This record gives sequence, structure tokens and C-alpha cells, in this order.
Amino acid sequence: MNRFQAYINGQFFETEKYAAVYNPANGDVVGEAPVCTVKDVDAAVDAAAQAQKSWRRLTYMQRADYLKKWSAKMSEYKEQLGELLCREQGKTLAQATGEANGAANLIAYHAEWAWRIEGEIVTSDRANQNVWIYKEPIGVVGCIIPWNFPLYIIARKVAPALLTGNTVVIKPSSDTPLTALFIAKIFDEIGMPAGVVNVITGSGALLGKALAAHPKIGMISLTGSTAAGQEVMRNCAESVAKVSLELGGKAPSIVMNDANLDLAVASILMAKTKNAGQVCNTPERVYVQRDAAHAFIEKLVEAMQKVTFGDGMANPTMGALVNRKAVETVHAMVERAVLSGAKLVLGGEIPQGAGAFYPPTLLVECRQDMEIMREEIFGPVLPVMVFDTVEEGLALANDCKYGLTAALYTNTMSTMMKFANEIECGELYVNRSQGEAFNGYHSGWKQTGIGGDDGKHGLAEFLQTRTVYCVYQD
Repeated sequence: MNRFQAYINGQFFETEKYAAVYNPANGDVVGEAPVCTVKDVDAAVDAAAQAQKSWRRLTYMQRADYLKKWSAKMSEYKEQLGELLCREQGKTLAQATGEANGAANLIAYHAEWAWRIEGEIVTSDRANQNVWIYKEPIGVVGCIIPWNFPLYIIARKVAPALLTGNTVVIKPSSDTPLTALFIAKIFDEIGMPAGVVNVITGSGALLGKALAAHPKIGMISLTGSTAAGQEVMRNCAESVAKVSLELGGKAPSIVMNDANLDLAVASILMAKTKNAGQVCNTPERVYVQRDAAHAFIEKLVEAMQKVTFGDGMANPTMGALVNRKAVETVHAMVERAVLSGAKLVLGGEIPQGAGAFYPPTLLVECRQDMEIMREEIFGPVLPVMVFDTVEEGLALANDCKYGLTAALYTNTMSTMMKFANEIECGELYVNRSQGEAFNGYHSGWKQTGIGGDDGKHGLAEFLQTRTVYCVYQD
């Protein structure tokens, strides 16, 4: 059995307890991960705090060199990382390997920012005075990583944190700890200075609380549920640590009468089947304008019937959900929707046999007050509701406590502009499926979070400001 080790202060070490990590497609043990303790959190944060004193003194270009080495190794090991991710998380091998490759490219993108970080010189209100604004690292950043995209989100958080002079403690999900521990081996292999990157695994409730509440933590960057984000905020309150949180989502897809229906169906289904619908910005509710509804649903049914699912190593359209509990949660939501009056068109049954699988499921005749239209599903289920006017479609899309992404399908410029100006979310995709760019800004409104990732705005999350007023004598 492949037993992994935690990584603190440049050293791999044994823990007293280990936890088996299971393949959700077949129940096989993929490997064992360390069960770290609160003492390990203290050791990791202390090591990071000590290392940050010298790490911050390196130039941006010197820190970027480490990121370039990390990116190159991620590319070198992308096949192994992809297979490991496929086995421990359940997504298809193609998607898992693509995630590893995307993570490598994202790290390389952040390395290029070494030449672009700028402070400011501002006009003074006094004679013989200069006013300088510096951008400085925050200190130690705790990176709490979700299970749905563990490779990519480690890259998304850790690369900009390191480039800007911070050191990090990585806490991956207990469902997918092995990919993070593999990355620890990569950091060790490239000669990352001791303490700059630390990886601990174990209970999210225990270690996450200890990390967020630690007095030496300057910032917590978390991608997870809204409940997890609220708990992190409470734990960060005592030391007033900064938080950057991407939380729950309930992304709407709005299909207008004039939409290219083939494009809309293909885009929505591609996004919904990626990672078996376990994506923060996946279409979670579909609104289709009345005159297009019949044709749209017919095309959607035809396309969904062609979707295959199974063990991700065989590269079907969809792999497994993360565990059996997720299957049961998704299925219970479908059952409650049907009891509330939704019509089940496809799917809606848990497959027989081993594995955490759930079929592509389509529900129509849904209402806005149904749980299935209001709460995050996080599975391959599409609830569809019909609307009449542009204003109604916009109001329905905005009628939600979350606000991460939305997708709009139309060829009318005035409709595009109305949604661009009035949609209540961080990102709008017009005539394409959800999926953010390296140089965009992935951020949520409402209960979807605070702060964001990617591009220059995401990089700025890991910096704080110092202003210097300097008076000189003639």
C-alpha cells in the first residue's frame, strides 16, 4: 500500500495515525494519508513564519524561478498526477490529466507577474515630501483546498502567494489528500527552501480551525462550502486575519428564444458533465424562454442520452461522484423535487453495483420555490424552468443567495447588455459554457464569498500596502 507523508519545514515525517483514501469508482484503497494533529499545525505555521523572513527578501524574479521549476515538474509528472487524481477523486482520466496540465500552465502564468508588480508614487500635499506606496507580502497564508479540483486550486492559491513573498501551509480535503502530498514531493525535488511550503492532512474541522485561529496566520484562502467559509471567518476573527473565500454556487443558465439552441445544449451539457457536475460554476438551474422551451428540451434529452458514465480510468463522459454520501445527497434532492411537482425526464435512479455513480438527470416543470432551484446540487442534475420575458429571466437568475457565475444564450445585443449590467454575480458567460481565464478574476457575490482568484486582482489578494511619507531638507 502506498503510504504518503506530511511535509513540514522541508522534511517528510511519519504520523501516529494514517487514513485510507478510497477510489470512489470501485472502493479500492488508493493510498494512506497522514492524520495530522493540532501540534503539526503549530509546527507548520511556525516553520512558515520563520521561512517567510528570508523568502520575502528574495526578488520577485528569484521567487518566480522557483515557480517555473514547479510548473516544469508538474508538466513532467502530469500523467502520474492525472492517474492519482482520477483514482482518488473519481473524475475521468482525461479530465484529471487536463487538470494537472492546467495547473502547470497556471503556475507558469503567475511566474510572469514577477516583472509586473508595482507600487505607486502619489502627489504630496506638502513641500519637500515624497509619498511612496509599497506592496508587501502578508506573511503566512493558510490554503484550504477542496476535493473537486485539488491540483488546480493548489496552483491557483499557492503560486500567487509564493510569488508575492508569502509562505504557505496547505490543508487539502480529506477526500483528496494524496495529490497535495505528491505536490509536496515536487516542492522537495525542486529544492524549495525549508518552511516555505508545508503540507498537512487530516480532519478539516480540527486542522482547519487550528490553522484559521493561529495567531501567526496572516491570511486564509479557502475554496469550499458557505458553511466552511463562515466557520473560517469566525476562527480568523480573533487575530483579524484576512480571508479570501470562494464558497457555494447556484449558477443559472438562461436560454433566450433567439439563442443558438445547439450551442446552448452542447455548452450546458459539457459544463454539467465535467467532474460529474461537481463544479462550483456548473449550470445548477436552467431557465429557457417559452417559445424555445420545447425544442431546447428535446435537444437536451437527445444529448443527455448519449452521455456515458463509469470508472474514470476508462474515460467515459463522466466519472464517479466523490463518495457514496454525495450520491445519496444528490438523489435525495431529486426525490424531493419530484415530490414537489417536478417531472423526471431522464435519470433519477442510483445505479446498481459498486461505485459512487449517478446518471445524468433531467427535471422539467420546475418552480423557483423548489429546493432543487435554490440549493446547490453538486451533481449531474439539471432542473429546467420556463419563463416569458427578458426581465423575468433576469429576475429569476438574480433570485438567489449565491452569486458566482451565470451563462446567457442569446443573439440580441440589448439582452446581452442588460444582463452584463444587471446580473448579480461575479462572472457572466455569454454564448459559451462556464470556465474562467488565467487573467480574469474569479470572484463571487453575496454568499458565494469574499475576495477572489486569478489575474492581477487575484494576485493583489496576497499583498498588503505600506505608505511612506518622506520629508527631505533642501
